Amino acid sequence: MNKNIKKPRHMAVYEAITSVETVEECIKLFDDLLSIAELRAMEQRYQVARMLDNGMVYSAILEKTGASSATISRVNRSLQSGGDGYRTVFARTEHRDEDSE
Repeated sequence: MNKNIKKPRHMAVYEAITSVETVEECIKLFDDLLSIAELRAMEQRYQVARMLDNGMVYSAILEKTGASSATISRVNRSLQSGGDGYRTVFARTEHRDEDSE
């Protein structure tokens, strides 16, 4: 668990997410669960994380995604010393991410 999170997590939402079976179901759930701004921020962070993992430099990521340097830096910190969530998902989706770029 992320050591910066002080309150206990409400596990029901995570259990709901892991029950999703298709990308279409995931889109529907996230559309209901998150605001448009939250969805776009999440999508942007994932894109930034992928680019950082592939060795892109901050300036190129900023130009391609429009993400702020603060967002890029925060995502980079998560990649370097986070809970390995990005790396776990990257390993499982590598072939699919390549197809969608």
